[in-house]
Amino acid sequence: MWLELIFCFMSTVAFGIIFNIPLRLVWWGGGIGMLTWFIYGTLPEIGFTQVNAAAVAAFTAAFTSHRLAKFKKVPVTTFMIPGIIPLVPGGRAYESMLAFVEENYVNGLGLSVETLLQAGAIAGGVGFALSLFSIGKGAGQRYETDR
Repeated sequence: MWLELIFCFMSTVAFGIIFNIPLRLVWWGGGIGMLTWFIYGTLPEIGFTQVNAAAVAAFTAAFTSHRLAKFKKVPVTTFMIPGIIPLVPGGRAYESMLAFVEENYVNGLGLSVETLLQAGAIAGGVGFALSLFSIGKGAGQRYETDR
Protein backbone atom coordinates (compact mmCIF):
# COMPACT_ATOMS: atom_id res chain seq x y z
CA MET A 1 0.00 0.00 0.00
CA TRP A 2 2.85 2.43 0.76
CA LEU A 3 4.29 1.99 -2.72
CA GLU A 4 0.90 2.82 -4.24
CA LEU A 5 0.67 5.95 -2.10
CA ILE A 6 4.15 7.10 -3.15
CA PHE A 7 3.34 6.59 -6.83
CA CYS A 8 -0.02 8.31 -6.35
CA PHE A 9 1.72 11.30 -4.75
CA MET A 10 4.22 11.53 -7.62
CA SER A 11 1.55 11.22 -10.32
CA THR A 12 -0.67 13.79 -8.63
CA VAL A 13 2.26 16.21 -8.38
CA ALA A 14 2.98 15.57 -12.07
CA PHE A 15 -0.62 16.41 -13.00
CA GLY A 16 -0.35 19.54 -10.86
CA ILE A 17 2.71 20.60 -12.84
CA ILE A 18 0.87 19.90 -16.10
CA PHE A 19 -2.01 22.12 -14.87
CA ASN A 20 0.48 24.94 -14.08
CA ILE A 21 -0.08 24.94 -10.34
CA PRO A 22 2.63 26.99 -8.61
CA LEU A 23 5.48 24.83 -7.35
CA ARG A 24 5.04 26.05 -3.78
CA LEU A 25 1.49 24.60 -3.82
CA VAL A 26 1.85 21.50 -5.99
CA TRP A 27 3.07 19.44 -3.02
CA TRP A 28 -0.13 20.17 -1.12
CA GLY A 29 -2.11 18.89 -4.10
CA GLY A 30 0.00 15.75 -4.10
CA GLY A 31 -0.81 15.22 -0.45
CA ILE A 32 -4.53 15.58 -1.10
CA GLY A 33 -4.28 13.13 -4.00
CA MET A 34 -2.45 10.65 -1.80
CA LEU A 35 -5.08 11.02 0.95
CA THR A 36 -7.83 10.53 -1.62
CA TRP A 37 -6.24 7.35 -2.96
CA PHE A 38 -5.73 6.03 0.58
CA ILE A 39 -9.42 6.51 1.38
CA TYR A 40 -10.51 5.05 -1.97
CA GLY A 41 -8.31 1.99 -1.46
CA THR A 42 -9.14 1.42 2.21
CA LEU A 43 -12.92 1.75 2.28
CA PRO A 44 -13.69 -1.31 0.08
CA GLU A 45 -11.70 -3.42 2.53
CA ILE A 46 -14.17 -2.55 5.29
CA GLY A 47 -17.32 -3.18 3.26
CA PHE A 48 -17.90 -0.11 1.08
CA THR A 49 -18.59 -0.49 -2.64
CA GLN A 50 -16.23 1.13 -5.16
CA VAL A 51 -18.86 3.76 -5.98
CA ASN A 52 -19.42 4.69 -2.33
CA ALA A 53 -15.68 4.76 -1.72
CA ALA A 54 -15.26 7.12 -4.69
CA ALA A 55 -17.96 9.42 -3.31
CA VAL A 56 -16.39 9.57 0.15
CA ALA A 57 -12.90 10.06 -1.27
CA ALA A 58 -14.09 12.84 -3.61
CA PHE A 59 -15.88 14.54 -0.72
CA THR A 60 -12.71 14.34 1.37
CA ALA A 61 -10.61 15.77 -1.48
CA ALA A 62 -13.05 18.63 -2.06
CA PHE A 63 -13.50 19.40 1.64
CA THR A 64 -9.74 19.39 2.26
CA SER A 65 -9.20 21.53 -0.85
CA HIS A 66 -11.70 24.13 0.36
CA ARG A 67 -10.09 24.34 3.79
CA LEU A 68 -6.57 24.52 2.37
CA ALA A 69 -7.57 27.09 -0.25
CA LYS A 70 -8.89 29.39 2.47
CA PHE A 71 -5.71 28.89 4.47
CA LYS A 72 -3.38 29.52 1.50
CA LYS A 73 -5.65 32.18 -0.08
CA VAL A 74 -5.73 30.56 -3.52
CA PRO A 75 -8.58 29.24 -5.70
CA VAL A 76 -10.07 25.91 -4.62
CA THR A 77 -9.38 24.32 -8.01
CA THR A 78 -5.66 24.65 -7.30
CA PHE A 79 -5.99 21.71 -4.94
CA MET A 80 -9.23 20.04 -5.99
CA ILE A 81 -8.35 19.10 -9.56
CA PRO A 82 -5.11 17.29 -8.68
CA GLY A 83 -6.83 15.85 -5.60
CA ILE A 84 -9.50 14.00 -7.58
CA ILE A 85 -7.21 12.89 -10.43
CA PRO A 86 -6.49 9.52 -8.76
CA LEU A 87 -10.23 8.76 -8.69
CA VAL A 88 -10.90 9.26 -12.40
CA PRO A 89 -11.99 5.87 -13.81
CA GLY A 90 -9.90 6.05 -16.99
CA GLY A 91 -8.77 2.44 -16.89
CA ARG A 92 -12.32 1.17 -16.46
CA ALA A 93 -13.54 3.38 -19.31
CA TYR A 94 -10.82 1.92 -21.53
CA GLU A 95 -11.81 -1.62 -20.54
CA SER A 96 -15.47 -0.93 -21.33
CA MET A 97 -14.67 0.46 -24.78
CA LEU A 98 -12.35 -2.47 -25.44
CA ALA A 99 -15.15 -4.89 -24.55
CA PHE A 100 -17.44 -3.18 -27.07
CA VAL A 101 -14.76 -3.31 -29.76
CA GLU A 102 -14.29 -7.02 -29.07
CA GLU A 103 -18.08 -7.46 -29.38
CA ASN A 104 -18.49 -8.46 -25.76
CA TYR A 105 -21.51 -6.21 -25.31
CA VAL A 106 -22.78 -7.53 -21.98
CA ASN A 107 -19.41 -7.04 -20.27
CA GLY A 108 -18.96 -3.66 -21.98
CA LEU A 109 -22.36 -2.48 -20.79
CA GLY A 110 -21.64 -3.56 -17.22
CA LEU A 111 -18.26 -1.82 -17.20
CA SER A 112 -19.80 1.31 -18.74
CA VAL A 113 -22.46 1.47 -16.03
CA GLU A 114 -19.79 1.08 -13.32
CA THR A 115 -17.72 3.83 -14.95
CA LEU A 116 -20.66 6.23 -15.11
CA LEU A 117 -21.67 5.46 -11.52
CA GLN A 118 -18.16 6.14 -10.29
CA ALA A 119 -17.93 9.39 -12.27
CA GLY A 120 -21.30 10.44 -10.84
CA ALA A 121 -20.12 9.57 -7.33
CA ILE A 122 -17.05 11.77 -7.79
CA ALA A 123 -19.22 14.65 -8.99
CA GLY A 124 -21.65 14.11 -6.11
CA GLY A 125 -18.89 14.09 -3.51
CA VAL A 126 -17.40 17.30 -4.88
CA GLY A 127 -20.84 18.92 -5.10
CA PHE A 128 -21.73 17.98 -1.54
CA ALA A 129 -18.52 19.50 -0.20
CA LEU A 130 -19.17 22.65 -2.24
CA SER A 131 -22.67 22.90 -0.80
CA LEU A 132 -21.29 22.74 2.74
CA PHE A 133 -19.00 25.69 2.04
CA SER A 134 -21.79 27.62 0.31
CA ILE A 135 -24.17 27.62 3.28
CA GLY A 136 -25.01 31.20 4.22
CA LYS A 137 -23.80 32.69 0.94
CA GLY A 138 -27.21 32.86 -0.74
CA ALA A 139 -28.92 35.82 -2.40
CA GLY A 140 -30.59 36.87 0.85
CA GLN A 141 -27.23 37.38 2.52
CA ARG A 142 -25.95 39.97 0.08
CA TYR A 143 -28.04 42.96 1.13
CA GLU A 144 -27.86 42.75 4.90
CA THR A 145 -25.36 45.64 5.04
CA ASP A 146 -27.81 47.92 3.21
CA ARG A 147 -30.51 47.64 5.90
